Amino acid sequence: MHRVVLPLMASSLLMSMTAAYADQAPAVSIPRLTMETAGKMAHAAINECRKKGISISVTIVDRSGFPQVQLRDTLAPPVSYPISRKKAYTALNFNTPTSQLENLAQTGLGQMDEGLAFLAGGLPISAGGRLYGAIGVSGAPEGKTDEACARAGIEAVIDDLEMM
Repeated sequence: MHRVVLPLMASSLLMSMTAAYADQAPAVSIPRLTMETAGKMAHAAINECRKKGISISVTIVDRSGFPQVQLRDTLAPPVSYPISRKKAYTALNFNTPTSQLENLAQTGLGQMDEGLAFLAGGLPISAGGRLYGAIGVSGAPEGKTDEACARAGIEAVIDDLEMM
């Protein structure tokens, strides 16, 4: 008797699990920025800061947090390069401007060495309900200037992204 019941129970359980997953797609589609779009964004951020007489570094990370484009203007401080990446990575992971996360800098999370930077200058790149990645800018004397230059980078491509 037990030999017949157990295979039937296992078969029934497998069929119910299969039905639960039947409505889900077998793969996901993740929106990605083209290299050209990411490059246009980075150059727009640099140009915005140049108008203010400031040399910066800028990093665009993709949805996975990997740098897609990273540029350092000719006279930008070398330390601005890795900081721009950390700002972009932080904005992506929290899906919020890093200026709104500055209060976390002195917390346990802020003290971890996870490649995070709770400093103004990082913005998520979102359009049409999709998160594409993030941009991070570093090198200006104030974080709000870094953020303004990052915003100019996004604004350079936002109309194209919204149309997708």
